[in-house]
Amino acid sequence: MTQKITTTFLIVLTFAIHTTFSQNINAKIVDSISQKPIPFATIQWSVDKGIITNDDGEFNLIVDKNTQPKDSVYISSMGYTTLGKTFEQLTDSIIYLSPNTIALNNVIVSNKNYTAEEIIDFVKDNIEGNYNRAFTKKRIFLRQRYYQNMHKTNYSDLESTITAFNSSFLDSVIATVPKSEERYTESLFDLYGNYEDENQKIDLIKASELYDKNSELDVKKLEQRFNKIIKENVKTTSYFKVKSGIFGSKVESGLITSENDSTDVEALNKKLEEEQKRKENRKLYFAQSIKNDVSKKFANLFFMDNTNLNFITKSRKYEFTLIEYAYLGNTPVYVINFKPKNNADYQGTLYINPDDFAVVRVDYENTQSIKTFKLLGISMNQYLAKGKIIFYKDANNKYNLRYLEHENGSKVGINRPLKIIEKNKVVKGKNKQNELSLKMDLGFTGTNKYEIVVFDTEKSSQNTFDSFTENNTILPTYMPSYDPEFWKGYNIIEPNTAIKTFTSKETK
Repeated sequence: MTQKITTTFLIVLTFAIHTTFSQNINAKIVDSISQKPIPFATIQWSVDKGIITNDDGEFNLIVDKNTQPKDSVYISSMGYTTLGKTFEQLTDSIIYLSPNTIALNNVIVSNKNYTAEEIIDFVKDNIEGNYNRAFTKKRIFLRQRYYQNMHKTNYSDLESTITAFNSSFLDSVIATVPKSEERYTESLFDLYGNYEDENQKIDLIKASELYDKNSELDVKKLEQRFNKIIKENVKTTSYFKVKSGIFGSKVESGLITSENDSTDVEALNKKLEEEQKRKENRKLYFAQSIKNDVSKKFANLFFMDNTNLNFITKSRKYEFTLIEYAYLGNTPVYVINFKPKNNADYQGTLYINPDDFAVVRVDYENTQSIKTFKLLGISMNQYLAKGKIIFYKDANNKYNLRYLEHENGSKVGINRPLKIIEKNKVVKGKNKQNELSLKMDLGFTGTNKYEIVVFDTEKSSQNTFDSFTENNTILPTYMPSYDPEFWKGYNIIEPNTAIKTFTSKETK
């Protein structure tokens, strides 16, 4: 009887410990001296598994069933001593990291008094073998932030033969157009393949969209207002000729077709069509749009062919300066700053392992506009492109992506005349019936920020990749305000304060 009771007690106790241990570990990493949060600190508990803190130094970790309470977890960040604990010891809501003030051992520089340029040459010599380009299965969380602001809505020289199309009407239309829009899209998925865009397949697990529907332009209501005015003032047999800038278009039965064969017109129409198609495809094929976004970021890693981040592949365009030796956790690194010599686009900082000359982290930002476009009164200036990339070393001494952040920003302007002419072939005599003309001067600023966290990287193969079939029917769940329960049970990068406090007008 005693043996049965003891056995039962042990089973219950084991279950209780396991149940308690399976809960979330939620904490904040801070500097032990300054008490300031430490963003982008890495929490790693096996060779290939880890998460990263957000801008506020916070993380939330879901411990899986294969992890034991006595298993080790390591917390590290640039300039701090790595902290090692077991999972059962991670009970504090605030975890302190101590700045690494220990002087670097002279071994790092003994007989290795390399210049910055020599170190970069070693990086280039070893770049093919340092990074894992094999087929893998990656568990990825992607957070996208989109923000647009309309900062200019001017028009002038308004003339109209339709009374209803007056300045009051245009002012009311402009007033209904949202001046700003902010949207967060979050996705959790497995990605099969490597860094090449033709070798990637996605298995979407869950997704959400956080935005205010009131910030969207209500095109249907505007269309109803326009249709009412057209119906009351325009003959049913009429069509419209639209002139904007140097070309004209014919509007009939809701279709717009170009009336001349200008190369500029074709280029502009093609650009507009591609943008419209991209928006439609995103709605119809959400998972594919997510894969495409990630694929573009992978293709632009600094060790990839044709990358825009060319400070390694085209190092002759940059000037490098060895700033100091530092610690990334307990690993010493060279800290090298780079800036353009002439026409290159970026400046930033490289952190390089002295043993294998792998770039383990890079922070970068542009020094000039990345791309500009100006055609027929429409201008675009991609003025912002900055980010950071962090890698970790696996059991095979290959480096894998842990975290990628990239933010780009563009300014778009529309400054051109617009003329709409009503024509009617049925009417005898002069076929021009009505006319509206004005000069538009509009300005928009938009930014896109991407955060990619790779939590787990498993070995895979070409055969596994070929046999996997994508079947993504999941669409993002709309959220008018942040819901902390939505991602319960999943590892993600913790949302920052801006996301946690986001609330739509409809919920107020």
